[in-house]
Amino acid sequence: MKFISTNEAPAAIGPYSQAVVANGFIYTSGQIALTPEGVMAADDVENQTHQVMKNLFYVLEAAGAHFNDVIKTTIFLADMNDFEKVNAIYAHYFGTHKPVRSTVAVKTLPKNALVEIDCIAIAGADYTY
Repeated sequence: MKFISTNEAPAAIGPYSQAVVANGFIYTSGQIALTPEGVMAADDVENQTHQVMKNLFYVLEAAGAHFNDVIKTTIFLADMNDFEKVNAIYAHYFGTHKPVRSTVAVKTLPKNALVEIDCIAIAGADYTY
């Protein structure tokens, strides 16, 4: 097991790691729209979703993976009415790659974020992008 940390994404705001590699998989912690400096990126769901995806990109990169290695994501929304906006931005980052996904609405997210996303990826994928 290897714990992953990068300064390109925000530090954990609690007693957890940004990601862990175990048994051939990368498990990321949920990412909210904090910048690497720990400041909330914006107060609208579009800008927050872009920041979340950037954070996931850098955490995956630190673990030696990319979005094409992701097999499962979970999206947590503060308001299910934001589904269409988040979905469009999410699709932009994943392109034609379509990992399985769950999307749920929650009462509150950390730091009053509007969106949080985590993922599971294959570690050490040996194919070309």
